[in-house]
Amino acid sequence: MKLVSIPEEKYYEYRLNAMFDCYKWDPQFEDNNTLAKHVLVISKEEHEKIKEYTENLDKEIIEAENYLKDHLELIKSLSVNRKIKSELHRMKNYEPEKHIRLMRYDFHPIVDGDFAVSEVNSDVPGGFAEATLLPELAKKTIKKNDYYTIKFGEILADAISKKVKKNGTIMMVHCTCYSDDRQVMQYLGDKLSSMGYKILYGAADHINFKDGVAYSILSGNQIQIDGIFRFTPLEWLYDIKPKRWEGYFDTITPSCNHPIAIFFQTKKFPLIFKSLEDKGFRFDTWKKLMPETLTVKAAKGKDGFIYKPAYGRVGERISIKEACKPDEYKRIIRDVMLHPNRYIAQKKFISREIESDNGEKFHVCLGSYTVEGKPAGYYARVSKTPRIDSNAADIPVLIEEK
Repeated sequence: MKLVSIPEEKYYEYRLNAMFDCYKWDPQFEDNNTLAKHVLVISKEEHEKIKEYTENLDKEIIEAENYLKDHLELIKSLSVNRKIKSELHRMKNYEPEKHIRLMRYDFHPIVDGDFAVSEVNSDVPGGFAEATLLPELAKKTIKKNDYYTIKFGEILADAISKKVKKNGTIMMVHCTCYSDDRQVMQYLGDKLSSMGYKILYGAADHINFKDGVAYSILSGNQIQIDGIFRFTPLEWLYDIKPKRWEGYFDTITPSCNHPIAIFFQTKKFPLIFKSLEDKGFRFDTWKKLMPETLTVKAAKGKDGFIYKPAYGRVGERISIKEACKPDEYKRIIRDVMLHPNRYIAQKKFISREIESDNGEKFHVCLGSYTVEGKPAGYYARVSKTPRIDSNAADIPVLIEEK
């Protein structure tokens, strides 16, 4: 794994092209540039190892989540929102072969030379254009013909086309007030539109459900929907309180992702490994790669643990002390003590810094996608600190041919 610099004289044009050609509309967070000035290159051997890990992690999850929907008594320790939990019984009609399953696993290079997996983005992983178009742009910019890319967007669109009828209507469900959500949906929507699909862009409450079938209620487009692509996190639905939101749980309209994703979206899922192992399931790969995960109470008095929100996203409120701003660490610890059930404790791994060809050092989070159980490409971010949060920069991933 190495970092290759984008030539300084080419970076300005590269950034413009990323914005206008690669759906990277706002490459900025506060005062920080969030488009890296490097390319992440992984070796063929690293690629093959991560592929194997990813496929095994995914298999262990898929087998377990299909069991959990019929054995909800096992999820008590996951702290699923009470209102959402009351709707989970609706998923008994879930048939995996009729829906599209998308996940992303976060790999971190560590000091012992292998990788640690910090979590799985089971519900609504993003980064689609950054994983598809940005690597192609980077490859042209640095002019390296001995690197190749994986076209994640094409893999995902192909999987959708196998489940949603040809030339059908697909609703791209997202938080319509956020441009960073819309850019993800616009990229995929444009891709699917080029394949003949009618694309609608709407919020969670722009869908009505009747007898399990989804219908658009958008003005001028009050029609049956043939596919749902949901980019609004499931736990946000209750906070948003849209009408008819419970219809997502038992719809027969092909969906990506179906709400079955909630079981492993919470970072508390390792807490039920033992219960599932008693039923015959195995989590060998998870136990190899994921640091020890405990309840806040169980970790009390133990050294080397950090705290993470059970439903945190983008690295928010993770108590890596050296990565926190002044007083931020104290605020996180205070909130953990006040609301321990909202957090998990995870054994801290030592992230290995990767040095670039110009001497800069970065911590790396390499997101590895699966689509329908198969590895499907990468979305990566880099940071000067070991916490990969909103200040981190998106970086394209290229793979060495040899």
